Amino acid sequence: MSELTLASTPEDATALRSAEAHHARLAGELAGRVKMLLTAVDRDPSAAEKIHAGLAAFCDRSLLPHAAAEEAELYPAAHRMPEARLLVESLIGEHRCLATLVDALRAAPTAADSAADARALQVLFEEHLAKENGLVLPLLAMTPDVPLAQLLADMHHRLANDSSTQGATQDQHHEEGHDMDERQTDESGGCGGVCGCGGGEEDNEPRLDVRDVPHAIRHATVFGALDAVPAGTAMVLVAPHDPLPLLAQIEQRSPGVFSVEYLERGPEAWRLRLSHR
Repeated sequence: MSELTLASTPEDATALRSAEAHHARLAGELAGRVKMLLTAVDRDPSAAEKIHAGLAAFCDRSLLPHAAAEEAELYPAAHRMPEARLLVESLIGEHRCLATLVDALRAAPTAADSAADARALQVLFEEHLAKENGLVLPLLAMTPDVPLAQLLADMHHRLANDSSTQGATQDQHHEEGHDMDERQTDESGGCGGVCGCGGGEEDNEPRLDVRDVPHAIRHATVFGALDAVPAGTAMVLVAPHDPLPLLAQIEQRSPGVFSVEYLERGPEAWRLRLSHR
């Protein structure tokens, strides 16, 4: 059964769904990077420092420019609506809180010192996106004299022309729709590595358990975590099923970069070691 989207035009309905998918990718990547940081702090402090630096770079490259583009292109239209004015002002205030947390994260002397700020950043960003997805975007989509599709196009044009976000734009191209796609693919298209039985090395490696991660951001969370894995190291992925579609997407996104080793094949969980060559 398809989800009903209320919008004044078909173009705005499509734009609304695309904006929600883009939010899911951002939230998922942030969640994956934060999870890797929190686990690496306890297991591998040297890797944690690299993950910490990568998280700060992701915020500077993707999260903060996204917030700035919203304020420039999207929020003014909502602020002109009396019923949304106070909400938009509160969301702008949350942008300032996000920026403050990123500053604290960036300035932290060690990865361990940044852990609390990273987790707070993740929680605030997810709550912030829930308000945008549940209140602001639907209101704009349902208002006939607000061209939501054009506003979002202008917003992403601004992002694409920001030289600091070129890498994020390329990542978005690779990830388009991946976090929503659970279709089965041929196993030969996926892992790009080796499959076998594992030993005990994973005890010292960061572990990402996605069994409780919401389906909409599950793949994006894995992509974010993998982006945080330094070359020459690995992470252990725990999934609720054999993640063949995900493995195919990883190989498509980063050809030949990760090798895959099965450590456990169900029935309750599938555990895989993803090694960054």
